[in-house]
Amino acid sequence: MSTEVSPNTSGQPAPAAATTPAAPEKMSRESVTVIATLLVATFVVILNETIMNVAMQRLMVDLQVDAPTVQWLSTGFMLTMAIVIPTTGFILQSLSTRAVFMLAMGLFSVGTALAAVAPGFEILLLARIIQAGGTAIMLPLLMTTILTLVPMSRRGAVMGNVSIAISVAPAMGPTVSGLILEHFTWRFMFVFVLPVALVALAIGAKYLTNIGEAEKTKLDIVSVLLTVPAFGGLVYGLSQIGGGHGGDAGPATTAIAALVIGVASLAVFVLRQVRLQKSAAPLLDLRAFKLRMFTVSVLLMVVAMMALFGGVILLPLYLQEVRGLGSLETGLALLPGGLAMGLLGPVVGRLFDRIGPLPLTVTGSVMMVLTLWQFSMLDAGTPVWWIITLHVGLSLGLALLFTPAFTTGLNPLPPHLYSHGSAIMSTTQQVAGAAGTALLVSIFSVVSATSGLVAGMSAAFMTATVIALAAVVLSAMMRKTDAAGAAGGHGTH
Repeated sequence: MSTEVSPNTSGQPAPAAATTPAAPEKMSRESVTVIATLLVATFVVILNETIMNVAMQRLMVDLQVDAPTVQWLSTGFMLTMAIVIPTTGFILQSLSTRAVFMLAMGLFSVGTALAAVAPGFEILLLARIIQAGGTAIMLPLLMTTILTLVPMSRRGAVMGNVSIAISVAPAMGPTVSGLILEHFTWRFMFVFVLPVALVALAIGAKYLTNIGEAEKTKLDIVSVLLTVPAFGGLVYGLSQIGGGHGGDAGPATTAIAALVIGVASLAVFVLRQVRLQKSAAPLLDLRAFKLRMFTVSVLLMVVAMMALFGGVILLPLYLQEVRGLGSLETGLALLPGGLAMGLLGPVVGRLFDRIGPLPLTVTGSVMMVLTLWQFSMLDAGTPVWWIITLHVGLSLGLALLFTPAFTTGLNPLPPHLYSHGSAIMSTTQQVAGAAGTALLVSIFSVVSATSGLVAGMSAAFMTATVIALAAVVLSAMMRKTDAAGAAGGHGTH
């Protein structure tokens, strides 16, 4: 597979020397424009990803559905992304940059418009799935473009700026939806997002430059079909674990069957990719995992995303159901943490370029474990200011993990693996987020049914704490990586 994008914004193929870290230190104006356009669009689509979190109670009443059903508006969104993202390596090769952008923002805008007029839960879920399709394409497009256009010495700083979009947007989602729900119906969450999405689409259509040339590549349909039972089975099985309150064996049997199907399908998917690597273009080129730091970084991202998404779902539940806070108050309580994570992103990026990943990731993982452990101690009388302080601490810990993990993992990839590495990292990120949400909400549900809400919350956060311990071990393994051309493609230095 040849390089699908090149540092040359005029659309000419990259010369062979593009595999060496000889890119100019200063980025061209065209490169800055392309990245800025993609950043704005990514901010909009990620803002939408968490905008539903504080609206769940309102939606349960208005749409007359129960908690496990309404949860699929979040889990289904992440699951769709996990299924679509593996195909983005093919999409990025087959279409021009402009075409990929127009496809992503077009899908997102159509889904947003449909959600605004959805008559019931089924149509709203369909709209969220369409939105997720657009979001899934946007993330790898941004990452692949950055890897192509940004010189090695500045990648940490640029990835730090990207973390503003990736961190502040999900943090603002609950606050924005809280403000909207205070004065309008839930439909206005989409009515207000739609014009912003359309403006981003118009800006991209006018200013976005094609990077590289589209190529004819073959899409392996069998691999695409396998992603559905593989990732779908795992997430659905986890979400059903807490379904059998009172000893009902039905949901437990369904959960086990779904998990077995998921694991088996995932194994077949992996084996097929390994076989396709020898004869044809795989859907996901798993040779990226031969790079040790890529593998460690992906595993670290998985643990961090499980903690992040679990916390993002559990904290609003605690604040609303245990503490009785309204939608707006809940959103405002979660805002400082998200802002702290985003504002620290560029600082972490510059520090990463200077000192490497190890000091940052070890500090971040220890902070994550300590704050999650403290969350497990919350009760009905815990002061709200302490909850906000802990959330800020968790957010700062995650900020110290995300930028180093992304940059360390993607740096050693050779250009022909850029889109595949970005797709693998984004896929595992979304599956981990969906699985973390499903697992922790299931634990919360099953313990709450027998011992009360506070006990359920405590059990869920204690589970997250145990999972986060793995991040401390992985963080200690992080090392600074060189470019593929400088390190011989091994990236373990």
